[in-house]
Amino acid sequence: MSLRADRITASHDPSYPVLTDVSIDIPTGAVVGLTGSSGSGKTTLARVLTGLHPAGSGQVTVDGIPVHAAEPGAVAMLFQAPRAAVTYRWTLARIIAEPIRIRRGMPDLVRDAATRVGLTDDLLARRPHQVSDGQLQRACLARALVQQPRYLICDEMTAMLDPVTTAALTELISEETRRGLGVLAISHHHALLDVWADHTVALCAPTA
Repeated sequence: MSLRADRITASHDPSYPVLTDVSIDIPTGAVVGLTGSSGSGKTTLARVLTGLHPAGSGQVTVDGIPVHAAEPGAVAMLFQAPRAAVTYRWTLARIIAEPIRIRRGMPDLVRDAATRVGLTDDLLARRPHQVSDGQLQRACLARALVQQPRYLICDEMTAMLDPVTTAALTELISEETRRGLGVLAISHHHALLDVWADHTVALCAPTA
């Protein structure tokens, strides 16, 4: 069981491919690190893996099923800048609930996800400008987990956080990994990946 990219080529301009013949496999219950220089295509690969960006060639599969045919929420993504990833007028509770608003039992699912990431009821009533970057990133993690994904893509999720918050969030995600979640951890922070990831893949920037 894995999230797999097989021989992916992708670009924003057909004349200049960002990714060429890239393959990666993220098994369930494991953290795979991904590093590389700026411009090597790490974020593009993350977006291809979640189905947010089309591949020019190759295929992404979720447990053997093409990503676009997989169940909604099977692959979730946690972005680098939490304040750019939320709507400011919503409370944290509404932010977490947004992916599952049509589900029955939504309040219980939101509360469970919030509890798992360490958000208290008083924080859930606040809006983004009333909480720290770390608390907001916890809400974004809860928003990902409430979808009950099998795989989580973390795209430089700790880049704007202090070391204490980074350690707390990576441990939270490691707990989910022990429950079977597969994680792709994208980071320039090699020391972090050495501790966090089971193994790390390096992307090379495309040549001219």
